[in-house]
Amino acid sequence: SEQNFHEVFADTYGNLAQVRHVVLVLSGKGGVGKSTITTELALALKHAGKKVGILDVDLCGPSIPRMLSMGRPDVHQCDSGWVPVYTDAQKSLALMSIGFLLEDPDEAVVWRGPKKTALIGQFVSDVAWGELDVLLVDTPPGTSDEHLAVLENLKKHRVDGAILVTTPQAVSTGDVRREITFCKKTGVRILGIVENMSGFVCPHCSECSNVFSKGGGEELAKMTGSVFLGSVPLDPLLSASIEEGRDFAESFPDSATFSAISSISQALLNSLQTD
Repeated sequence: SEQNFHEVFADTYGNLAQVRHVVLVLSGKGGVGKSTITTELALALKHAGKKVGILDVDLCGPSIPRMLSMGRPDVHQCDSGWVPVYTDAQKSLALMSIGFLLEDPDEAVVWRGPKKTALIGQFVSDVAWGELDVLLVDTPPGTSDEHLAVLENLKKHRVDGAILVTTPQAVSTGDVRREITFCKKTGVRILGIVENMSGFVCPHCSECSNVFSKGGGEELAKMTGSVFLGSVPLDPLLSASIEEGRDFAESFPDSATFSAISSISQALLNSLQTD
């Protein structure tokens, strides 16, 4: 019967049963702004009327709660697991960070691999998301056991694919090549590449100058046959918004930077619709 089917479906897919799309955000190395891109994409999708979740699995530095001005909320449990924390009254942006569960999120986590992977495994499958259009998963930098633990647990449901974040310089794009190999080996579809810190926006005249070499992300996308989702400049106004935990889209809706983030979120949605 239909009811039995739904019960079996709920058992099989658990807490991700009502999540339409699951997207990993990966970077080959730290410091390329992966958490920033995750946060801004989530906010852009929210502004586009989507229900969004962020799963922050970065054990080394869970920074997204600060970027969304969430502090250290009390996390509650229900029958089906941890209840995510909502950033707005409409409950259109949900966040669950591993930092909420650590005794002191400012302390470095000095654990051996098996303990980390066990915690990540449990964490990934134990959040009661409810209904979401897109769940963005902010992963640690690199391609480690932790990534495999995230993937193994998400794949019980379905992973639509990954966004790779890079900066224009060749070294960073070289690091992203390893991520591409990782995706190919684990069978994760690459939804596209985002180039972050692509030029510097002058806070006085809004002129964008290319401080680093330009176009590394686009070049990499061409070489690997991936979609280039777009580039986001290094914008002091964006950095200040993130530091203060403000919604950049609300503060600077007419800026070229928000327009770039918004078009990347639209390109992502288009990419998800073609699967």
